[in-house]
Amino acid sequence: MEKRKRIVILGAGESGTGSAILAKQQGFDVFVSDSGKINPKYKEMLNDHQILYEGNGHTERQILNADEIIKSPGIPESAPIMRSIRKKGLYVISEIEFAGRYTRAKKICVTGSNGKTTTTSLIHHMLRKAGLNIGIAGNVGRSFALQVAEEDYDYYVLELSSFQLDGMYEFKADIAILLNITADHMDRYDYNMQNYVDSKFRITQNLTEEDYFVFCSDDEITVKELEKIVSRAVQLPYAYEKKEDDVAWVDKQEKMRIEFDDVDFSMSVHELSMKGRHNTYNSMAAGIAGNVLKIRNDVIREALMDFQGIEHRLEQLNKVHGIYFINDSKATNVNSTWYALESISGGIVWIAGGVDKGNNYAELYDLVANKVRAIVCLGKDNQRLVDAFSDKVETIVETSAMAEAVKSAYYLASKDDTVLLSPACASFDLFESYEDRGRKFKEAVREL
Repeated sequence: MEKRKRIVILGAGESGTGSAILAKQQGFDVFVSDSGKINPKYKEMLNDHQILYEGNGHTERQILNADEIIKSPGIPESAPIMRSIRKKGLYVISEIEFAGRYTRAKKICVTGSNGKTTTTSLIHHMLRKAGLNIGIAGNVGRSFALQVAEEDYDYYVLELSSFQLDGMYEFKADIAILLNITADHMDRYDYNMQNYVDSKFRITQNLTEEDYFVFCSDDEITVKELEKIVSRAVQLPYAYEKKEDDVAWVDKQEKMRIEFDDVDFSMSVHELSMKGRHNTYNSMAAGIAGNVLKIRNDVIREALMDFQGIEHRLEQLNKVHGIYFINDSKATNVNSTWYALESISGGIVWIAGGVDKGNNYAELYDLVANKVRAIVCLGKDNQRLVDAFSDKVETIVETSAMAEAVKSAYYLASKDDTVLLSPACASFDLFESYEDRGRKFKEAVREL
């Protein structure tokens, strides 16, 4: 009898557990290993499928005998177990690469430093409205691998982080969307911007002449990188002001236009449910994808008008005694926070901080100097924030708990000011995730 191929999965979260269930379904010998405590929900799922697992540490002899390893995206190459795996020369892939082998569904894949979740969710909303049988996965929603194992979707819209793209080799998108590239996760890319750019451009690998590459031609880094590579895919660039090859843009009457092949779509930017220049870019990317898939104009228009946005991204909360509160916990990098600060009129008390990923705060200096009344730092180590902005604002307060940060911001704000949680940093020093951080912010605001 032929020996079953052994797959070891590192990480027993949403991605790892889904991968384990799909691997078991496909007949592999499966073992899951997590360096930390495993959530009871995922333990139950692994037990239900009779999958062997371990938590609170890695047993090397159980891992290094793998034929293939699926690594959860949060595990860095610098982890000791990864050094051992690389030393032995084992093949390491991502959940997306693995699950892609077992579905024939069309895949609309979205990456970028900012706007991924919003654009992915908007496309999903649009295609569901059009009646397509579609799943949403990747860096959002339920595990892609689990859905491949348990569902039968014809389409997937996948949000792909650079960490997920790093573990993809044979996987191919049908529509690849690259929104933008700004410095992020520099700590994971040896503080080398080109390494991060290379990671993002993996979304274009394996594209054929029958596939589509949607990108923002206003993004200088994207355009410069495109000059270096040869892509056989149909290129569909978009921009705020039309240049020669752009297929989507905003005209002088403030109408968003999409024109290519037999497509002729337009609607006022004032009709878009999501406001701000960055959201117009996201709407253009989604509108192009909808048109590639031959969705009717009235359905695209309706989807762009009634999409409700996503939790923790510029989420407006209740006004408290004349002060506005906005939850932008998903802003885990500087450029994302730039969009948040830029979109708000009036005075701002800015709650920022967390795990600094090698941030360069210089692009925020003008906005902070002109708009921000005070900064409330929220993190275990706030020194880089304090150093960056001490000469830009008069008041900087350091806190180490959400309730304390919200109260401080509330007392520093005046009527018609906005208290903005937009950390520009990862959340893992004080919170489980950016979602946990955002939920605690909302709870603290409710308790004022």
